Amino acid sequence: MRAMIMAAGRGERMRHLTEHVPKPLISIAGKPMIIHHIERLRDAGLNELVINIAYRGEQIRAHLGSGRAFGVKIEYSQEPPDALETGGGIAAALKLLGNGPFVVVNSDIWTDFDFSMLSAPAGDAHLVLVPNPPHNPNGDFSLRNGEIIHGGGEMATFAGIGAYRPSLFRTPHPPRFALAPLLQVAARSGRVSAELYQGQWLDVGTPERLTIANQFAALQH
Repeated sequence: MRAMIMAAGRGERMRHLTEHVPKPLISIAGKPMIIHHIERLRDAGLNELVINIAYRGEQIRAHLGSGRAFGVKIEYSQEPPDALETGGGIAAALKLLGNGPFVVVNSDIWTDFDFSMLSAPAGDAHLVLVPNPPHNPNGDFSLRNGEIIHGGGEMATFAGIGAYRPSLFRTPHPPRFALAPLLQVAARSGRVSAELYQGQWLDVGTPERLTIANQFAALQH
């Protein structure tokens, strides 16, 4: 499978850090966040990568280049300055991701998740969920017996990690749209599976959580 790293967002909640540098290039343990993901994907055998870029994307492209220095091949999906949101970003990158299933990870998370555990989904998508963190106490999706359901299950938070089939994105949609509503529609037809990951995970969405991510990283060395 190929893999995509979502790296087009501006990072509004970290604006004093992202005023001149795109969020994926903010360092954790002395290394840009996005490189941590590149290395973990590579180590899991996912070495053909697509990265979507918008805000200060030229810096990401200049920093990572072809990916050769990291043992991977990188192609870039250029988005307009205001980006295409999560769903639109993936849909626009399908021409680079090919016709088979693929993995997607948000660049602004910190995790020890083993990407080699992801395989092609049986339906349209397979999501990695985590226990609800303090900043998202109500969760995103309802999980029961390995499936996303419409209410009645255990609420959990989307980890920003998943495996998808291109078929999920072939319904009519505008260029710019969010991923979650599309997943909810597919889930009502029983086409979205999921797992609850209990390992290390953090949404690095604020300066305070960036500090915590650095603490996590220090414990791994």
